[in-house]
Amino acid sequence: MYQLTINNLSEQEFLSEYWQKKPLLIKQGFTDFEDPLDANELAGLAVEESIESRIVTNHDNQWNAHHGPFEDFELLSEQNSTLLVQAADHWHPDAAQLLEPFRFIPNWRIDDLMISFSTPGGGVGPHLDQYDVFIIQGEGKRHWRVGMPDSKLKQFAQNNSLLQVEQFPAVIDCILEPGDILYIPPGCPHEGYAVENALNYSVGFRAPNQQDLFSSFADHVIDTETGNARYQDQNLQLRESKGELTNTEANKIKQLLQSLLDDECLFKSWLGNTVSQPKHEMDLMPPEELYSQAQVELLIADPDTLFERLGGTRAIYQATDNSIIFSVNGQNYTLPLEDLTAVKCLTDQIQVTANELNSSKNSLLFIQTFTTLLNEGIWFC
Repeated sequence: MYQLTINNLSEQEFLSEYWQKKPLLIKQGFTDFEDPLDANELAGLAVEESIESRIVTNHDNQWNAHHGPFEDFELLSEQNSTLLVQAADHWHPDAAQLLEPFRFIPNWRIDDLMISFSTPGGGVGPHLDQYDVFIIQGEGKRHWRVGMPDSKLKQFAQNNSLLQVEQFPAVIDCILEPGDILYIPPGCPHEGYAVENALNYSVGFRAPNQQDLFSSFADHVIDTETGNARYQDQNLQLRESKGELTNTEANKIKQLLQSLLDDECLFKSWLGNTVSQPKHEMDLMPPEELYSQAQVELLIADPDTLFERLGGTRAIYQATDNSIIFSVNGQNYTLPLEDLTAVKCLTDQIQVTANELNSSKNSLLFIQTFTTLLNEGIWFC
């Protein structure tokens, strides 16, 4: 397990002083860092059709981005090239361990682990991200420059899939060595180029915008066949202009929409569903023989049983006045408040002992739910 040290700061001090405020160089955030994979293993992931990957090259000031899967790696030249694999936490359990030290940020905000391998001079150019990211240096060294947000910086597209930004003044200009970490808040321009063959691990965080949220909520309203209340105007009065839509009418329409957001059950159901959606399709491996509820009860009764969560799984919960909404990979499960201790264990930890679930051993709904999750391959023992 990786142990994170944020210079001389506590986790709360980091959140108060740096999170979404200013970038930070964390020297030896991971001491004696060991890479969870090597460049060959990363290339092995990039040949898989279900895994999102890219090779970015910058030869003679010409930037190009090529999308996988890759049958060969001729594009990954000895200079000025980078292989990137998205959501590696879905596919590589050892690499997924790198997310754990950053879970002092709430689970639902963590997006995925991207891994890159660059040859000397390789990078993706100066650019902006609209989300927080921790960049961990693995094998090799990489030169980074990071600036502060500047609304005047111009962005431009090198090609259809490589958006870059013009040069910027740097507040951090450093060379990362194995175990060093760079925290970059949203909107901070940054660029990094390998000094020598280098592996980097980027822990990214979700930051949905209003368009994403409204679109998702509208889809949920349609899927659940709710939102059927119609506009009414029983007290309609004659008016001088037939073409006017009055402020009163506009406010009634706004309230019609607002009433959907104010429906607490609908809103929390949608929220749990949408923020627990995994980054990519899950690599599920259900057990060959499905568990019965009776078998799960026996497993929880056995103190030697250890349950482990599949990498890439999104598990969160919301507590209401009389129940818990337990959301896993876009699916909601409603459980009694008495199951809160067990649900916390399942959402807060990637490994859970049977003893930690013992408080819900007599809860029929919990046993049914956990049996379903085991049979889907999301948890396994």
